[in-house]
Amino acid sequence: MGTQYNQISMEDRCYISLLLKEGKKIRKIAAIVDRSPSSISRELKRNTTPSNVYKHDFANLVAKSRRWTGSKLDRNPELRASVLCLLKLGLSPEQVSGRLALMHGQKIISYESIYRFIYAQIKRTKDYSWRHYLPRSKSKRGRRRLKSTSPANFIQNRVSIHNRPQEILQRSQSGHWEADLMLFSKYGQAILAIQDRFSRLLILSKQPNKSARPVAQKLHYIFKKLPPFIRQSITFDNGTEFSQHYLLNNLGINTFFCDTHAPWQKGGIENAIGRMRRGLPRKIDIAKLSCFDLQSRVWIYNHTPRKCLNYLTPAEVFAQQMLHFKCESTFPLSRE
Repeated sequence: MGTQYNQISMEDRCYISLLLKEGKKIRKIAAIVDRSPSSISRELKRNTTPSNVYKHDFANLVAKSRRWTGSKLDRNPELRASVLCLLKLGLSPEQVSGRLALMHGQKIISYESIYRFIYAQIKRTKDYSWRHYLPRSKSKRGRRRLKSTSPANFIQNRVSIHNRPQEILQRSQSGHWEADLMLFSKYGQAILAIQDRFSRLLILSKQPNKSARPVAQKLHYIFKKLPPFIRQSITFDNGTEFSQHYLLNNLGINTFFCDTHAPWQKGGIENAIGRMRRGLPRKIDIAKLSCFDLQSRVWIYNHTPRKCLNYLTPAEVFAQQMLHFKCESTFPLSRE
């Protein structure tokens, strides 16, 4: 068997620093920390400060930097090209990590390594264009503090989210939806967004304004095209644009509302809107946005792998659910 070497630990360096201050010689220090004198001598030569003073914290940093071989993406150009290509397509580092693991059958790189690589490039090169590889294009890590308000107007026939059946909360099947409006800086511009809670399938539709009547009519038009088993319930916030929700009841759809100032209770659609904001910021003029362009963005969203779906896409999961319901409904007939 070959000789085994153990790296000097931070605790050992603390002892060495303390013993040096007490005036102990190298052989005495080596005996106390149970190391060879040559190891202690080498440690002192390599990791002292420029002023020839040994400090345990400085020595530890110098030793770590000496062993650093660079980021995994710096060492592997092929992996770097694959990761950057997926990031350009709009995938988050977590989605890139999960999708590569799904494709190769093993973990290739962690999302944290991707984040560190991007922010290291920004810090080293001062090129802030690197931030555009990230979902929210932030040049610094951390959360932005945003002020938010929520209207508390009275809504006719309002049913609280706390009366919603438990199976809806569990996201066990398609047919339960969440809805919200994407608003823009130009007055009156809005996009209606609805998402299936189970599959995360997203539907977007431009609205003439944020009035309640057009919103209810558009929801009625969309859900009328779907089979009954795929349109069982929908959850809103307390915005006045959803005050005519009861028009959906004649389709057999149950409507529920979040608590005041609690948009996180319909977190699925909030997350979806946050993702769509990457390509549809508030400052954009959606009057110049064609229907084809809008639906192209929705197509990309619905065909992007998601961690919560084991890195399948919303379109794949929704199609599986539709097939499952169809098979269940036709199975008794097929036996006859």
